[in-house]
Amino acid sequence: QVRLVESGGGLVQPGGSLRLSCTTSASIFSTYAMGWYRQAPGKQRELVATITSRGSTNSADSVKGRFTISRDNAKNTIYLQMNSLKPEDTAVYYCNAQYSLNPNYNYWGQGTQVTVSS
Repeated sequence: QVRLVESGGGLVQPGGSLRLSCTTSASIFSTYAMGWYRQAPGKQRELVATITSRGSTNSADSVKGRFTISRDNAKNTIYLQMNSLKPEDTAVYYCNAQYSLNPNYNYWGQGTQVTVSS
């Protein structure tokens, strides 16, 4: 069973920062593309940022310049550093692992709430 364990969500004021973490097994981490998605109330889940096993990254235009995805291979963990947070960033953030050669192998974490409010 694949487990993605997220942490780091919370309440932050506009302009503040948070860092999300997602840890999984070594076998998943070394072969799957990992990423962060988010879902705000009443909206569809959307891509935030992804990182391949080789470290190539991609991010949504709405977070470019503010959010950074990274990985620590020694800890089997990816991070999402979120700076200059805006109220519209409020959502449940989900960690994702997807096997690029077979999209059927696609796993999700339980989600962590990020709330940006004064």
